[in-house]
Amino acid sequence: MSSTPATPKLAHRLGAEALGTFWLVFGGAGSAVLAAKFVGDDQISVGVGHLGVALAFGLTVLTMAYAVGHVSGGHFNPAVTLGLAVAKRFEWRDVLPYVITQVIAGAAGAGVLWLIASGAPDFEPGGFASNGYGELSPGGFSLVAVLIAEVVLTAFFLYIILGATDDRAPVGFAPIAIGFGLALIHIISIPVSNTSVNPARSTATAFFGGGEYLGQLWLFWVAPLVGAAIAGLTYAIITGVKREAVDVSGEVE
Repeated sequence: MSSTPATPKLAHRLGAEALGTFWLVFGGAGSAVLAAKFVGDDQISVGVGHLGVALAFGLTVLTMAYAVGHVSGGHFNPAVTLGLAVAKRFEWRDVLPYVITQVIAGAAGAGVLWLIASGAPDFEPGGFASNGYGELSPGGFSLVAVLIAEVVLTAFFLYIILGATDDRAPVGFAPIAIGFGLALIHIISIPVSNTSVNPARSTATAFFGGGEYLGQLWLFWVAPLVGAAIAGLTYAIITGVKREAVDVSGEVE
């Protein structure tokens, strides 16, 4: 009789979440701050642009999902943690420790990015890749437009995660689907809100972006969490699979 592998200790899972969230913020926001509009000595722009930033966010999740996803589940995002708990894929008792770890690790990633970026002679922080609506939206999109976009896109991000990690899905390919899904989400919504779908990422950059961005941060907690909860509640109804609440057995040393 085969036995179910023991779940790693919470401390180890939180360590994995910290690594993954740090890398997501540092790599994703870093591509926007350091490389999106880089200008060479000949004054020719060689920046990666919106497409490069979108790909960078997707690659951070893809790489860390393979690197540490087997330890923590590879959430790196409070909305993902909530959505998985609502879908009965994750223990409610571990939601708060995960979210706190993600927020702290994201802030650390943004802090290291700030130290690097501020070393440039012409450094201007601007919004520091922060999320916003109205005048703080890259395309000037309204609060309502940004709210709808963030709810819908976060819900679909959770549908991708729940579907790719479903017992019926092909084994071993989930990080690819999730990473490319996040890249697609950024391609769609960078002009709308600079793309959040992740409250930890939004909090990390808003802290360095300044007071106006901090004033709008509430939306980038509310909308992703609502979208994630919608997906968590409806995935089983849509796909026809039912789950009992997850039962985590002992943690390994």
